Amino acid sequence: MRLFEPKIIDTFKTYKPRNYLSDIIAGIIVAIIALPLSIALAIASGATPEMGLYTAIIAGFFTAFLGGSRVNITGPTAAFATIVAGIILTQGFDGLFLATIMAGIILILMGVLRLGSLIKYIPHTITIGFTSGIAVTLVIGQLKDFLGLTYPVGETAIETIDKLSLVIKNISTINFWAIIIGLIGLTILIFWPKVSKKIPGSLIAVLVGSLVCLIPAITANTIGSIYTISSKLPSFKLPEITIEKILALLPSAFTIALLAGIESLLSCVVSDKMIEDKHNSNTELIALGTSNLLVGFFGGIPATGAIARTAANVKNGGKSPISGMIHAIVLLLVLVLLMPLASYIPRPIIASILFIVAYNMSEWREFLSVIKTKKWNDILVLILTFALTVIFDLVKAIAVGLVVHYLIVFIYRIIEKRKTSKEN
Repeated sequence: MRLFEPKIIDTFKTYKPRNYLSDIIAGIIVAIIALPLSIALAIASGATPEMGLYTAIIAGFFTAFLGGSRVNITGPTAAFATIVAGIILTQGFDGLFLATIMAGIILILMGVLRLGSLIKYIPHTITIGFTSGIAVTLVIGQLKDFLGLTYPVGETAIETIDKLSLVIKNISTINFWAIIIGLIGLTILIFWPKVSKKIPGSLIAVLVGSLVCLIPAITANTIGSIYTISSKLPSFKLPEITIEKILALLPSAFTIALLAGIESLLSCVVSDKMIEDKHNSNTELIALGTSNLLVGFFGGIPATGAIARTAANVKNGGKSPISGMIHAIVLLLVLVLLMPLASYIPRPIIASILFIVAYNMSEWREFLSVIKTKKWNDILVLILTFALTVIFDLVKAIAVGLVVHYLIVFIYRIIEKRKTSKEN
């Protein structure tokens, strides 16, 4: 398999005119799904709403155009929310852009060095552990908006435990209108798929929630009450680059690159089974790295392959990278023409969307299955990775999880060798 072989080249060898319509329809539907998610995930990351769209547009287009998968959809995902929020609070947006650029370079190097296949050596228990941990941190991070809490000026938190502490400390400021709107959003998100699978429930929740908030008697924070919404196109930004900043951001950049690589290649594996194809992992890493490089220079947040959006792409007829490119173009049109309307979206609706995202990514069934069926060492690694993700951060969780896993494997091998030598 060649190092860099974009699927779009392969696609056009067998592409037929009828495929265009199928890809266009799939791209439009995926864009509708990605719109509220991109805004919600940007806000969950401490970024501005339009930064989520910048990411979905730039990464969505260029990863599809250059990537090693026919149908992978790339954009902002929940995996990065906590780490991005931490970078913004400690290093500002300039630090975030630099970390994203660095992660892009690392991903390109991973692809060039043909490290795509090494992702499979990350134990499944670690992947489940940090994914479930991210889901918990995402829920805790959204409690403030779902409950409509008000914090004293200057009170912010980076760590998940500190965020939970702030929620408990300020619980007396609860806004019952916010809870009602949030519950309306959750109800729609849970039951709407029984009404229609083509129109995403998140879009309906956003529309209904925004209309409810127009009633004068109802008071709840909207996106517009906190952010000034911009419909401007992304512009080139060169972050300040110093040795001190690079060293300070290197652990975060490695974490972003590792997470992006894992999630994208997992998404490729899932979509391969759906369309009976085989992706080129190194090409995908190079494309993803290039996209993150561009996203960093144009003011977005880190991007990776989104499994749910990729599955929706396939189910709605996406057959080639063109559907991913169409999805990005549709989001670009929304940014230019309709973005100011996002100011009416209630924050509790955003929180309810992210609650569902957290539930879907939590892999709680897999988590329980490991506890019920696996050996003690796998359970230990799972719980350790999960706990460290929630209590500290992903860097520590993944590093400690890997060390403990392979240390146990090493010890087991020594014991087995000794047993074998005694028997002989």
